[in-house]
Amino acid sequence: MDSTQERTFCKWLNTKLEANGYPPMRSLVEDLSDGVRLIQLMVDIIDGNLKLILGMIWTLVLRFTIADISEEGLSAKEGLLLWCQRKTAPYKEVDVQDFSSSWSDGLALCALIHCHRPDLLDYDKLHKSDRYGNTRLAFQVAADHLGIPQLLEVEDLCDSARPDERSVMTYIASYFHAFSSMDQAETVSRRVEKFAELMQSVWLSKNDYERRARSLLRALAEVQTQWAASKFTGTYADAKEQSASFNKYKHTVKRSWVTERQDVTSLLGNIQTKLRTYGLREYIPPPGLALPDIDSAWNELLRSEARRSRSINAQIRQIKETLRKEFADLANDFSHRLHAISVELSSVEGPLEEQQEHVRILQTRLPALRDALASVSRAEDDCIAANVEENDYSVFTCQDLEFELELLTQSIAKKISFIDNQIVSRNMTNLTPAQLEQFESTFRYFAHDETNTLTLSEFCAALASLGLVYVDEDMDYMYDQLVQEYGAITFQAFINLLVDITEDQTSPDQLRESFRGIAGDKPFVTELDMRLALLPTSAIDYLREVIPSTKNEVGEPEYDYETWLEEVFA
Repeated sequence: MDSTQERTFCKWLNTKLEANGYPPMRSLVEDLSDGVRLIQLMVDIIDGNLKLILGMIWTLVLRFTIADISEEGLSAKEGLLLWCQRKTAPYKEVDVQDFSSSWSDGLALCALIHCHRPDLLDYDKLHKSDRYGNTRLAFQVAADHLGIPQLLEVEDLCDSARPDERSVMTYIASYFHAFSSMDQAETVSRRVEKFAELMQSVWLSKNDYERRARSLLRALAEVQTQWAASKFTGTYADAKEQSASFNKYKHTVKRSWVTERQDVTSLLGNIQTKLRTYGLREYIPPPGLALPDIDSAWNELLRSEARRSRSINAQIRQIKETLRKEFADLANDFSHRLHAISVELSSVEGPLEEQQEHVRILQTRLPALRDALASVSRAEDDCIAANVEENDYSVFTCQDLEFELELLTQSIAKKISFIDNQIVSRNMTNLTPAQLEQFESTFRYFAHDETNTLTLSEFCAALASLGLVYVDEDMDYMYDQLVQEYGAITFQAFINLLVDITEDQTSPDQLRESFRGIAGDKPFVTELDMRLALLPTSAIDYLREVIPSTKNEVGEPEYDYETWLEEVFA
């Protein structure tokens, strides 16, 4: 078919050439290749006809400028129009509907330029009503900066009701080609830039992952090294401090590591997802930094934590057990020493002077016991500080032992006082045994403390209980005299005073007469009688205890002082 067309077209062209005196062609390809025969044919065919000329040129424009335009599946005119509409859509003053009147104010041209090269003109500062100025500006910028020749005059657009469509299309096509090449260059650059940004992002993420993974693994190793090197001092305070430090680690540092481990795992997952999305090779972390390595290190941390917890708890249990035994040893030893002294005190016998010496020796051992009790107290404080509440090694508490020591101290003091009083009583040959017993029991009753002496008030009460009542001036005088002579109202001072008094004043008849005076000549005395006689309360209490009594018809005790005096002076 091609050879037939070639022969036919060649013969048709030869008829035109021969009619104008030109030699015929033998081959379309060879004879038309230099353009000479083509020009001869155009002159003959067109023959000065403008329409034919314009049509021919338009055909050339369509063929070489517009035919290759394509936009979203549309080609040539429709494709070029769609391209113009899309590029100028953001500009509200521009509404491109054709290649004629839509371009008459120059704004559509300025919009095309601003859309692609906003650096060449400021669209917002254009005077939108200045059709000539805007069109002239667009022509000038396109020619000077974009290499688009000015194919139209300003008047071609601004002074025509309907600008020529083909002319406008021809000019706008130049914009399309200029900006398309620019877009293609930008697309290539943007593609490279985007890929470079992607790779840089992946590179930064890899570095971040490796840095954080190394840091996490290093931190896990360091804390385990610290635990392995940690030593206990053997004190409860040290063990509790290490326990508190370990608990603080679990609530602060450990939790931050849990978060970091999760973040690192997510970061690696994001890197792999991004690489797969763009079809890139999978990232393989350096040796020792893969997720299985982190998991292995984490599991080792958990095992180390378990060992650390068991070590601390075992140390605390051991310290508590040691504190229990230390307290028990001290408390049990103290109780044994205390018991030994108590037994020795109870077995004191022999002459009074030997007993006195023996008991005083026992008394010298009390300070050592108090020092030992202080050690027991410190051991108990250590147990309390360590929250040791039970102790299977001892039944004692420090309070128990303190109470027993106080009892022993009082017992020794009373024993010494008793022996001293016995020695004094033994030497009082001018008193009857009954009188000695009465005077000694009276002294012991009113001598309340360990000093074995009487205060002024106790001295007054003791004498009054024996029926010896004096005015305050006389009582003060006797008290001062005895203190000056004996240093205090000891038992010996008390007995010597009573010897002096009884030799003068305390015969049975004298005492009977004194009681009869208090009783108002009754054979008995009542509590009211003694209170009316202004006897001290302590003396009244003593007499109520020692004088036999019977109750009258109203239930009031009546004290038989006659019988009591007979018993005392028998």
